[in-house]
Amino acid sequence: MQISRSASRVTAAVAVAGATVLAVSVPAFAHVSVQPEGTAAKGGYATVDFKVPNERDNASTTKIEVNLPADHPLASVMPQPVPGWSVKVTKSKLDKPLTMHGEKIGEAVTKVTWTADGKGIEPGYFQKFPLSLGALPEDTDQLVFKAIQTYSNKEVVRWIEVPKEGQDEPENPAPTLALSAATDDHHGTSAAAGDDAKSGDKDDDAHQEAAADSDGGTDTTARVLGIVGIVIGIAGVAYGVLAGRRRTA
Repeated sequence: MQISRSASRVTAAVAVAGATVLAVSVPAFAHVSVQPEGTAAKGGYATVDFKVPNERDNASTTKIEVNLPADHPLASVMPQPVPGWSVKVTKSKLDKPLTMHGEKIGEAVTKVTWTADGKGIEPGYFQKFPLSLGALPEDTDQLVFKAIQTYSNKEVVRWIEVPKEGQDEPENPAPTLALSAATDDHHGTSAAAGDDAKSGDKDDDAHQEAAADSDGGTDTTARVLGIVGIVIGIAGVAYGVLAGRRRTA
């Protein structure tokens, strides 16, 4: 009887704990978020995925609108086609033109909107929407993209609250892309190649020196053997002459 009661208490405790974990974890993965495919380094280009989950049991997500940061405009924004969705890219004039590859750019993409051609994102599913972005700014550690999610029942959820350091996550946080430190792969590769070349040159020089030593040693040995052979030959001839004179005498 005591065992049964203890088992019941343990079961109840586990159920409560599980429900608590579920309640805490659901909001964490249900938000619209953005993640890079690989790295998003300052000053470089990156492909990022906007992950849009469906949070409703009775409606589908039929539209997602992503607003690009106005304080850090991006000169290049290109969406990747998503089956079952049409995409619209909206450009706006910039107060301060951007310079890219030596050319001034007076407008930039400020909004990308995906609209479902069919059912959209049904309950229990999510969808990724890729964008190619660049060049990423070098004067900030993150980019904030405010997103608006529309459901088939006309409900609209605005993911526009900017998370602030030291404070709890807001109820509807805006997707935030963390930027890593700037890198220079090309120069790094060249430097490595240069080091390898220098190392290779050193190895070649060492091999040449060793070969030269080997050749020098071989030449010296050959000369010594040649001289010894000549000396032995002369001695043999002299011995033969002397021996002949003795026999004649």
